[in-house]
Amino acid sequence: MLPIVVIAESVGSKLTPSTLEICHVASMIADSLDQDWLILINDAAKNEAGFIAPRVISYALADGECHAPDMHASIAAEIVASSQLVMMAATSTGKDVLGRVAQLLSVSLVQDCTGFEMDGDRLLLKREMLGGKVLANVKINSCPQLVSFRPRSFPTTSPLRQVPVIESYTGKSFDLRTSVDLRKTTRSTRPDVTEASIVVSGGRGLQGPENWYLLENFLDVLGPDATLACSRPVSDEGWRPHHEHVGQTGRTIAPDVYIAVGISGATQHIAGIAGSKYILAINKDPDAPIFRIADYGIVGDLFEVVPALTNAIRGK
Repeated sequence: MLPIVVIAESVGSKLTPSTLEICHVASMIADSLDQDWLILINDAAKNEAGFIAPRVISYALADGECHAPDMHASIAAEIVASSQLVMMAATSTGKDVLGRVAQLLSVSLVQDCTGFEMDGDRLLLKREMLGGKVLANVKINSCPQLVSFRPRSFPTTSPLRQVPVIESYTGKSFDLRTSVDLRKTTRSTRPDVTEASIVVSGGRGLQGPENWYLLENFLDVLGPDATLACSRPVSDEGWRPHHEHVGQTGRTIAPDVYIAVGISGATQHIAGIAGSKYILAINKDPDAPIFRIADYGIVGDLFEVVPALTNAIRGK
């Protein structure tokens, strides 16, 4: 039987921050079970993976296959079929690929977990349900156990001080059924909304896309680990791109600091940001629902409050 397996995501030759978190989890579980663990990754990032995991299995993909989830899932399913535990980050790609692996192996999958405990040689998984109102304990009885963990639920792992074993996948080839012909990426130097430590999020209170410069100026003084987000009405109106939409119907996030600007705080929005360590709300309505969950609140006109905060951090 293979040891614990992490299916990695990478951008070019770099592992994603959420993959590093999953590696940290794998290392902890492997230590508790006195077992080994490995990482499964595309050839492009195998050298970086070698600094993280004690064992690496890499596979080669042609250019047209790099964004084909069915190809990734088919290769992964063949490799991990006899393993005990398979993990991935609960990103858009992770949920897509791991869901396909579960179908191919006819096993259970628990998505978007936020924590775990060991119950013998199996995991007792922590997962939010009903918009974060309930924390469920879930155990998987099938084997392998397939799990995805929400980004920013764990710290990242440290580089190993040992020479890893790097192997190449030499199994059968698979027919490519789907592929991505065009992939647009933003040129922003800011982190992805699911991986940022500080998230500044705007709502309809900003009154239009022309006022987003207030948040962009605010973001500049908060540093490189901060990024922008928005509520669903904002993305529905086309003020901001959909990938910035956070909430139950958008991206689920867990930053160190979440700053809600002009957001009333509908139940669906709160469900997507409840994992934040600290929530700061800025709203002119003292009865806005967002204040019920906020650790700190400022009742005031955002067009006055946000510039004042920006200047205060700048030291003006």
